[in-house]
Amino acid sequence: MLTVDTLRKYGADVDEALVRCMNREEFYLMLVSKALEDTRLSLLEEQLKEKDYEAAFETAHTLKGMYTNLALTPLSEPVVKITELLRAKTDTDYSNLISEAKSQFSKLNNI
Repeated sequence: MLTVDTLRKYGADVDEALVRCMNREEFYLMLVSKALEDTRLSLLEEQLKEKDYEAAFETAHTLKGMYTNLALTPLSEPVVKITELLRAKTDTDYSNLISEAKSQFSKLNNI
């Protein structure tokens, strides 16, 4: 079950996120639940496979904002790296980073 305690164990900086959510735990948990319903991580994976780096940057940047604002650190870290590589227009193999992001997303979903 998704609670602030389980999110802390996952590695989220819950205290930081709660400040953004005016210390409203229920609101924060609702936002995290909504983030877990979001399908853009799969879209990002597809865009990276297709080397559509311009679209991938937009998707990654959106995900970076969402995950970072919710202080979901283990999930946001690989997405931040992807975003910055795409910002620099780096043509590289993104498979390890997207795999890490998907793994963290899965861990978060299984809390």
